Amino acid sequence: MAPKFPVKIQLPANIRAASRVPFLQVAKTAAAMIISWGIATLLFPGELPVFAAIAALLVVQPSVNQSVGRAIERSIGVIFGVVIAYVVGLAFGSNTWIVLLTLVASLFLAWALKLTPGTANQVPISVMLVLSLGAANLEYPLARIVETVLGAAVGVIINILVVPPVLTGPARTSVLTLGTEIAATLDRLAAALTSRPTPGERDALLIEARLLRPMEKKAEAALTAADESLTLNPRQSRHRAVLEHDQELFSRLRPLITRSLGMTRAFHDHYDDSLADEPTIAAIADELERSAHDLRLLSRDPDAPVEEPATETAGLPVLTAPLVITTPNPRHWVLIGSLMEDLRRIHAEITGDDDAA
Repeated sequence: MAPKFPVKIQLPANIRAASRVPFLQVAKTAAAMIISWGIATLLFPGELPVFAAIAALLVVQPSVNQSVGRAIERSIGVIFGVVIAYVVGLAFGSNTWIVLLTLVASLFLAWALKLTPGTANQVPISVMLVLSLGAANLEYPLARIVETVLGAAVGVIINILVVPPVLTGPARTSVLTLGTEIAATLDRLAAALTSRPTPGERDALLIEARLLRPMEKKAEAALTAADESLTLNPRQSRHRAVLEHDQELFSRLRPLITRSLGMTRAFHDHYDDSLADEPTIAAIADELERSAHDLRLLSRDPDAPVEEPATETAGLPVLTAPLVITTPNPRHWVLIGSLMEDLRRIHAEITGDDDAA
């Protein structure tokens, strides 16, 4: 007899999320549904409080601000749908074709009124449920509106009272990582200037610099999510200063991404082996390393201890004044001029000299 193996069910990749929703959010959603169901049952005995449960299910979102927005969308959509269903049911009844035509008409009405997707989707759903279950009786549509508002209110309250999430931590990590990577890009460029990299090494240098753009988008998305998580959040006062610091730092880092990419691209496109012999190249490389050093200081977590080696410059800025150079070899003056201008702007951004930047 062949051995039996446990059957493993593998869901298709296109219906599986990369990560699970936090368990706390699932628990809060379940609690909101149970509470709203219980209250609605007491208010409307003999009726299944489906509208209250659905509202609670949809309203509990990752942030309080999103919950309030979803509650408003849900409530307005249900009111529109219930009113439409009641008027149509009173005038034409609720046979199959009337329900279908009303559903289609409610879709176009929501489009014409430019309702948000959440509100627009809720209108035909409410129309269908009310026409199917009892549109002719005025008490039924009114009860469904009260149910929906009740479920939405319970969902918002639960999301406020039970540990509303704060996403400033991931935002700070993304911004500081971005600053550190910009500094690494400057260091790599400094090393390339004083050596004679192969074509493959120059291509790799440019590819690594271009990776700053996806990191920039990730940091921007994380800051947006953090700001969203603090809006209407009762814990926001303790975290707002952290977010404002990271937003300000991010705004200073964004121009540095452009400068770093521009310098790397100019080096990649205008390089030749005699560049390392240019008298000012070593000085430019030194200033790039100093810029990277100071950028790491700027991008350091203000709440973390200093982890630099014990040297004379540990924890201290080392940028000097912008370089003044003599006329370079005609073959290199475009590249050196480009590097110097971007270096000047990097210097201004790091030191906070807005006029020079």
